[in-house]
Amino acid sequence: MKFTVLTLFPEIPRAFFESSIMAKAVERGIIAYDLVNIRDFAFDNHKTCDDATYGGGAGQLLLPEPLGRALDSVEAYRKHVIYVTPGGRSFTQKKALELSRKDEIVLVCGRYEGIDQRIIDLYVDEEISIGDYVMSSGELAATVIVDSVYRLVEGVITRESLDEESFNGGLLEYPQYTRPSVYKGLEVPAVLQGGNHEEIRKWRLRKSLQKTLLNRPDLIQQARMSGTLSEEAEKIIEQLAEHADYKNDRRQRRKLRSIQERLKRETHNGE
Repeated sequence: MKFTVLTLFPEIPRAFFESSIMAKAVERGIIAYDLVNIRDFAFDNHKTCDDATYGGGAGQLLLPEPLGRALDSVEAYRKHVIYVTPGGRSFTQKKALELSRKDEIVLVCGRYEGIDQRIIDLYVDEEISIGDYVMSSGELAATVIVDSVYRLVEGVITRESLDEESFNGGLLEYPQYTRPSVYKGLEVPAVLQGGNHEEIRKWRLRKSLQKTLLNRPDLIQQARMSGTLSEEAEKIIEQLAEHADYKNDRRQRRKLRSIQERLKRETHNGE
């Protein structure tokens, strides 16, 4: 798989491609990348790549000519082009998996007020947002997408590790522990040290549901609506509010009860 990043500041994503697991994937030939400096395609001696917007308003906009020439240089018409922008569709794990099946992806990094709409109309296949907030650097947002996608490409990370991550199966990941068994008075749960794989599986499912209910109850609702929430999981959800983990925390118990009641109402209304 190949990533091509069009940017005014190639030094920002370069560090990512040359570090850690990504560097190893590149070395092994699983991932390839190209960093294209949009300024190299500017017309004037000052390498101007931005100008004021038609109709007035604050801020500058990337000029279409340099960016268009940069896109033409990488034969963008033959590849999947993504413009990273707060105005795009929300980026999800499902979208990351979809993109991981592409052979080549071109990412356009915006700056200032963004890019000329005509570039979007002529070149861009989809606009993606990594969240409901504004950043000054399209490079950082593009790197977030690359990081989420490349690790799903076969051979980069073991399938076992990917299967146990957050959002796989629609839930957040359960808590993880490593040595030592006791740290600052806190001990690793006994079930994880006992070697009973079935009990460990049940504990992890329970903790995963508990964390998802407290932090992202919307994911529980989505799993119910899609039919992917198991009968075992539903029973655990019913028990969680009274579970011993919360016997000394009435506030958490009340929160769990409130979330469960709301989810039931939403499920009922959705039927």
